This record gives sequence, C-alpha cells and structure tokens, in this order.
Amino acid sequence: MSFSHPEAHAQAAAANATAFAPIGARRLLALGGIGLILVGMLVGDIFAVFVLHQNAAKVGASLTAAAHAAVAGDSKAVLASFQATGGFLENRGTKVDTHVHMIAFGYLALMLAILQPWVALSEDTKKKLAWIFLLGAGLLPVGVFMIHYIGLAYSPLESIGWASIGADFGGLLVMVATVGYLGGLGKRAQEKENLQLRDGLLEDRSTAGRTLLAGGLALVLLGFVHGVYYAGVDLYKHEALDFSLLSQMGAGAAANNVGMVDTALSQYAQLGGDKAVKIAAHAHAIEFGLLAILLAFFQPYVRLQEAWKRRWAWVLLCGSLLLPVCVLLELNFGLLAGGMADAGGLLVIIALLAMWIGIVRYTGEIDVAAQSSEGTR
Repeated sequence: MSFSHPEAHAQAAAANATAFAPIGARRLLALGGIGLILVGMLVGDIFAVFVLHQNAAKVGASLTAAAHAAVAGDSKAVLASFQATGGFLENRGTKVDTHVHMIAFGYLALMLAILQPWVALSEDTKKKLAWIFLLGAGLLPVGVFMIHYIGLAYSPLESIGWASIGADFGGLLVMVATVGYLGGLGKRAQEKENLQLRDGLLEDRSTAGRTLLAGGLALVLLGFVHGVYYAGVDLYKHEALDFSLLSQMGAGAAANNVGMVDTALSQYAQLGGDKAVKIAAHAHAIEFGLLAILLAFFQPYVRLQEAWKRRWAWVLLCGSLLLPVCVLLELNFGLLAGGMADAGGLLVIIALLAMWIGIVRYTGEIDVAAQSSEGTR
C-alpha cells in the first residue's frame, strides 16, 4: 500500500505506537483518573458510615434546641444553636465536596485519556499537562477537606484560609491542564492533513467492554427515568411541604407552643431525608452509568484474563445498581438498606481496583501489534 503523504502517515503511526506507553500521558491520566475515583469512593463510604448519620442527628438536635430557645425567648441560646448547626453543616459539606470533586476529576481524567490521540501536542508536553492535571486534582479536594479543620488560622487574608487557597490553586492547575489539552484538540482540528489515527480503545468489541457500555447506558437511563418521576411526582409537593413546615415552626414559636414546634421539626426532618435519598439515588445511578461507559473504552488495556474482565465488569454493574436502589430504600428499612448500599459501593471499589491493577500490568501488546501493522503496509 502506498501513501500519498508519507510524513503525515508516519506521524499517525507514531501516535498509534505510543498510545498507551508505560509512562505516557494516556496511561498517567487513566491510572490517575481511576485512582481519584477509588479514593473518592472510599472517602464517600467512610463518610456514609462514620459521619453522615451522626452529623444529621447533631444538626437535628441543634435545630431543635434553637427552636426551643426561640419559644423560651432566649436569643443567646438561639444564636449559639445556629452557630453549632453551621459548624456541623460545614463539616458535612467539606467532606461531601471532597468526595464529589475527587470523583468528578477522575471522570475528567478518563475522558482526557480517551482523547489523547487527537491532541496535537508532543508526548512530552502531554505528559507534563497530565502531571499538572493530577497534581491539581489531588490538591483541590485535600484543601477542601482541610477547610473545616484549619479555618482562617495564620491566613494572610481576612476571609480565606490556607486550605481554601490551596484548593483554589489546585483548581487553577486543573484548568490550565484542561485548557492545554483543548488547545491541542483545536490544533488537530485545524490541520489540513486528515490523519487516520487508529485507536485500540475505540475499536474494542470485547465482551467486557460491551457489557460495561450496555450496563452503563442502562444505569444512565434508569437515573434519568427516576429523575423525571421525582420531578413530576414529588418535587413540587416537597417544596410546598418545606414552606408549610417552616411556617408551622414560626407559628409555634410565636405562640410558645412547644408541641407544635416539635411536630413540625420531626416532619421537616422526615421531609429532608425523603428528598436526600431520592436525589442521591438519581445522581448515583447516572454517575455509575457514566463510570461504566468510560471504563468500557479501557478494557483492551486491562491485562487480565477475559473471564476475569467479564466478572469484574458484572461486579461493578451489580454494585452500581445495588447502591442507588438501597439508598432509595433507606427511609423504609433504615440501617439494613444503608448497609446494603455501602456493600454496593464496596463492590464498585473492588472492581475498580481490579481494573486499575490490570492497567498497571499492561505491557504494550496492543500497541506493539498496531506498530507492526503500520510497518507492514
């Protein structure tokens, strides 16, 4: 076969041959992305077991104390209770943000890894951008996590602490790396030569890849359907109840009716729990679906036996379905459903770890084959 543009096709062959080099940008982003998701999920599981319910109980107790103090006319106690509530909410919020940002950056890293062959930058530049991205993706959630514990101590600024500064710097690094990759994609789009880049990730038709792709799409669809149902059936009802119960609390406090305040608080807590589990189930189903879709593309580089790749794909999908379903059942079945949800998250973590190890073990068989194929043309 003869080439009309030898130099252009030589560049395409070189890009294919280095697609998943041992220390290449694509492997760094793939391993770093899965690692971020793993750590983020571990943080989420630990938070759910040791912090979430205890924190919610403290918030509820603090709000109850504030309401009782309002009935008694004790403004100082009301202020102290609300300050305590703010501390509990900050503790919860920073840990949730840590969990969410790690997983979100992991997804972004996997998407950037898929796009690497179409980034018209040198491999050395792409590796530097990958390290910048991963450094920022690790620094931001760590900084967010430390906000609650460091606060404004020794900060040179009046309202921003060192932890927030570190988190913002991490976000800046992620933005710089992402903009760099986008620039590389734009440069490729402007090239006159239409390079025929073959990519083993997108050409894979293995059983494990198809299973993850189909299962991921099903999870995303399930999450969308549940979101539509919640928006159509529960959302406006919850908003009306929210206003009504807050009004009852105010009326009870004005009338010095402790019983009325306690009833409204109890119902408000149940309403908050109902909203939380339904929104969480909707979000987790879609998130796990996207994760399965992204992982489907990396199956050619998971160096495990095909049978084990299929098994880990099914383990991940089963855990991805079990967690949101059991989260949805927590209000009816309490700790039993919560424990099952945590078990579903653990299944996803184990399957992710197995795939991460498989990618670490990959030694370049597919890339060598692609290079040999290009050389025989």
